[in-house]
Amino acid sequence: MKRISILGATGSVGQSTADVIASARGRFEVVALTANRDSEKLAAMAVSLGARHAVVADEAAFDDLKARLSGTGITCAAGADALVQAASVPVDITMAAIVGMAGLRPLMAAIAGGGAVAIANKEPLVAAGRLVMKAARQSGAKILPVDSEHNAIFQVFDHARPEGISRIILTASGGPFLGWSAADMARATPAQAVAHPNWSMGAKISVDSATMMNKALEIIEAHYLFSMPSEKIDVLIHPQSVVHSMVEYRDGSVLAQLGAPDMRTPIAFALGWPERIDTPGRRLDLQALSDLTFASPDKEKFPALPMAYACLASGPAACVAFNAANEVAVAGFLAGRLGFSEISRIVARAVESDLSGDVETLDGICDFDNTVRQTVKSYIIGNEGAFAKKG
Repeated sequence: MKRISILGATGSVGQSTADVIASARGRFEVVALTANRDSEKLAAMAVSLGARHAVVADEAAFDDLKARLSGTGITCAAGADALVQAASVPVDITMAAIVGMAGLRPLMAAIAGGGAVAIANKEPLVAAGRLVMKAARQSGAKILPVDSEHNAIFQVFDHARPEGISRIILTASGGPFLGWSAADMARATPAQAVAHPNWSMGAKISVDSATMMNKALEIIEAHYLFSMPSEKIDVLIHPQSVVHSMVEYRDGSVLAQLGAPDMRTPIAFALGWPERIDTPGRRLDLQALSDLTFASPDKEKFPALPMAYACLASGPAACVAFNAANEVAVAGFLAGRLGFSEISRIVARAVESDLSGDVETLDGICDFDNTVRQTVKSYIIGNEGAFAKKG
């Protein structure tokens, strides 16, 4: 029986993880569950899964969580420090699914424990990929990617002989605006942006898919996860979301991983690794497939893609700024303060600015991330002088 903790249990990935665990009774012992502020859902999941500990990051939700878990024997806590402590509890595998940079410190705490860590959130790897992978090497923790694309690459990547790989190919559905004109995209509403045609995801990642920022972040993530130079990482539009990504080898062979667009499949792979376990997820019906199509992305309509390569060429500070600016801009769009096309424009302003900071330490990255966020927020509320150009 594997001991498991789920960081970000009430989000879409956390709930899918719970589904996999519930369908595999006797395989997992749930140690800790965490959430941001949804104490009601967290308490229900903790009871259902028989968790030992439950933690909310928002201290204002603690009293409600404590009341809901009264008499269950499940201990509860609240706050950022409690979140890190929960991630530090020794387990066999941790599902790291806290959205955004809020998941960085808990992720690092889980890695320090030396167990397997299934990473579902891109942002910590984008902003602190070097530190994350270095910490994993030092502790012996096994990093298991859960994103469907990186999970697919992991499954068909020859880890023992990476020199035989010529490139990795990330596939992208193209999101809800694939066939839209740039003018129509500029008028898109939050409701339209979160209506993904294939995947059921949270609001932030759905908007990232609509801008293709999601794929841009995955380019940077793949660079760190697989130690691949940016020129060996490509992106193809694949609207059917059946081929989740591919690896091309020197001899011309292309290995791909296929599956239904259901997050429970890559989650089950990560939770069972190195074994294969059953999943309640949808199965791929090959006979029902009419066609599989691939196309190059329009980098003018989706400028986040070339920005990702530019950030890797510029260095870690640009990657931190890229991610932080996007998180703030997406929040502004979802709140109705920005137009859809302004997301990419604001991210570009941040990346091209003279913002700089320490990106060699965890504290330094967090401080620089905060600086970028505050600058972007100032820009959004009308301070056009918030950014200064490099040079």
